[in-house]
Amino acid sequence: MAQICVTVTGRTMEEVRRARDAAAADVVEVRLDGVDRPDVAAALEGRRCPVIVTCRPSWEGGKFDGSEEERERLLLAAMDGGAEFVDVERRARFAADIIRTRRGRGLIASFHRFEPGPADVAEELRALRSTGAQIIKLAVAVDSLAETLPLFELGARPRHDGDAEQGHVLIAMGPRGVHTRVLAARLGNRWTYAGDAVAPGQMPASQLLDEFTFRRIRPDANLYGVVGSPTAHSLSPAMHNAGFAQAGLNAAYVALDARDADDFVTFARAMKMRGASITAPFKVDLLRHADECEPLAREVGAINTLVMQDDKWTGRNTDVHGLIGPLAERIDLADVRAAVLGAGGAARAAVAGLKHAGAHVQVCARRADQGAALAAGLGVESGPFPPAAGSWDVLVNTVPGVEGEQESPMRDTVMDGRIVFDLTYAPEVTPLIAQARAAGCETIGGIEMLIRQAEKQFETWTGAAPPAGLFRAAADAARARKSGVRS
Repeated sequence: MAQICVTVTGRTMEEVRRARDAAAADVVEVRLDGVDRPDVAAALEGRRCPVIVTCRPSWEGGKFDGSEEERERLLLAAMDGGAEFVDVERRARFAADIIRTRRGRGLIASFHRFEPGPADVAEELRALRSTGAQIIKLAVAVDSLAETLPLFELGARPRHDGDAEQGHVLIAMGPRGVHTRVLAARLGNRWTYAGDAVAPGQMPASQLLDEFTFRRIRPDANLYGVVGSPTAHSLSPAMHNAGFAQAGLNAAYVALDARDADDFVTFARAMKMRGASITAPFKVDLLRHADECEPLAREVGAINTLVMQDDKWTGRNTDVHGLIGPLAERIDLADVRAAVLGAGGAARAAVAGLKHAGAHVQVCARRADQGAALAAGLGVESGPFPPAAGSWDVLVNTVPGVEGEQESPMRDTVMDGRIVFDLTYAPEVTPLIAQARAAGCETIGGIEMLIRQAEKQFETWTGAAPPAGLFRAAADAARARKSGVRS
């Protein structure tokens, strides 16, 4: 099983040592580049776990701008001082001498490519292996999920006799490579790197452990995930991984930031995924990739769930379940006047669900043509955006919030209906929710729909619903961890 290596940095050695000692890790990478006065002895003294000493030059993404002679002296001092590992770039002029002198022991030969795009990663890995270092590290920037597939192919490839004792770390950097940090065991990695975003796509160790249950992910784990763009804010990994862990299932759930629908399809089929949660902007686009769809999903014209078995993909929509449940507990929806803000995949689910429940529905979208098309397709009315006062009893907002936006989509309208359901779940009190409460409306936050539709997804994939309250607790804990971050 892969270990966790936490990268620590600082402007002073005191800051570095404090971060080193606070790290919840199997290994700590102490970065000396960026430190005002790097002190190798201070970096190693009193360490509580194995340490990697790294002094990354500016020409390979680091902050060290001194001479190569000075950098070599620091790394040699770390080796002489007993550091468990020293990271040296394959392209460093002194790399071959250091590795040869130590016969590779305790050496990590690394290569970082920060420009995304096609590359011969097999050749780059071969060059690293030829150094003879004990561990080789290959980190490449990617701009699509598909670009990470060669790394998984390399990680699964049988080793030659000469490579059997040589460990490796394969990483795809950037938001579309985050899953490679979680699926380190599947890549055959010696460890995964965590930390305070020192490298593109790096996440805190606490997130790896708590949201992704990293310690329990095996190389042969069944793979699930949430696909969208962006996905870093998603609470779904915390909920579903908690469910898998509680049920004792050999499964992992990751966040997948896809470039487009075709990118996800290429990745998912190659990785033989077993299920996926679909979020914006792919709820409509991915419907055409499903081999079959349940009738409700066909009617909605959007899916938020894929069940994948034996290369057959079935599309479903649990958004309707997640939306109607909380409303039906508060109001009899028969003959209720309902206004739905938006015209995307979530709006389609809201309109279809409300219509089936007997409500009189109007679609109110900023782009009137899109709203009219959705309304006509589902056999309901279209209306102005925002809906006029006195025209609704229930308002459902499916328009995603814009980061930093502090205004309600109903800001210029009197709110005199009964219930406002804002599907945006961060912040907990959105501008719309705050406005509705001030007007005396009953409110429902998006977290209720998120949890209910996720519980239904989990039941669809596993055949059993998660224990009551488990997903709520996991989501609340993840939200607390993400405080201050868009979630």
